[in-house]
Amino acid sequence: MKNRFFIFFLLFMQATLYSQQLELMTYNIKYANENDGENSWSNRQDWITDQIKFYEPDILGVQEAVIMQIDHFSTNMPQYKYVGIGREGENKGEFSAIFYNKDKFEVLHNETFWLSETPSEISKGWDAAFNRVCTYALFQNMETQEKFYVFNTHFDHVGKEARVNSARLIIRKIKELNKEDLPVFLMGDFNLEPDSEGIQLLSGHLDKSREKAEMSFGPVGTFNGYNFNEPVNRRIDYIFTNNKVKVKKYAVLTDSKELRYPSDHFPVMIIAELKK
Repeated sequence: MKNRFFIFFLLFMQATLYSQQLELMTYNIKYANENDGENSWSNRQDWITDQIKFYEPDILGVQEAVIMQIDHFSTNMPQYKYVGIGREGENKGEFSAIFYNKDKFEVLHNETFWLSETPSEISKGWDAAFNRVCTYALFQNMETQEKFYVFNTHFDHVGKEARVNSARLIIRKIKELNKEDLPVFLMGDFNLEPDSEGIQLLSGHLDKSREKAEMSFGPVGTFNGYNFNEPVNRRIDYIFTNNKVKVKKYAVLTDSKELRYPSDHFPVMIIAELKK
């Protein structure tokens, strides 16, 4: 009888260590290009919006989004607000914006910094081909009052030195900001595969959610290149977490229609719980 009580007590204590579930998605939506034929933005915009609305993540990090795409989501998904600015400043260039359910979460603080030697200025770093940014926000759950950080980024696709140094910069920023040791999520398109130096650097401080999840679903790869008839093996999109997060489920979502994908990347989605 005592043993049974002790087991029930342990289960109860474990349940109370974690908060309500939180659903997060990272999605490179492919910038609005009308020269992509059947994959042009005008042919994808309603489809990809409906896809996001179906999964209804609490937090959504997008990459490659330009202001017309941001405005489209804002108009058609009114339950979401967003934080972030374009990589050329204000509304110019691609965003690494973070959308959030405005009925559940409040933003306590947010900023965008550049992945460069001068992160507080509009700038291009190291050997990168383009300006690159990371947007972050400190959120608070309006019901539970729990706080957590979300960082969303898109590493350069050309600069090897830029990708490694971008990883170092983000690690440093997280350490500087997270003085309260709160739950942290880092998501985005890193243009790096799992065995690369940049991902190994990040993995030394944070956990890859696929490897940490109690259950995973979908292919390992996340970049499909619109190639519907080829296996997807290249993994470059990630959601990292710190030790204050329990990842219940992880999925790479491979929705398609008429032998086409809504973007050249698959969205990655997790269901997580925050340690109290």
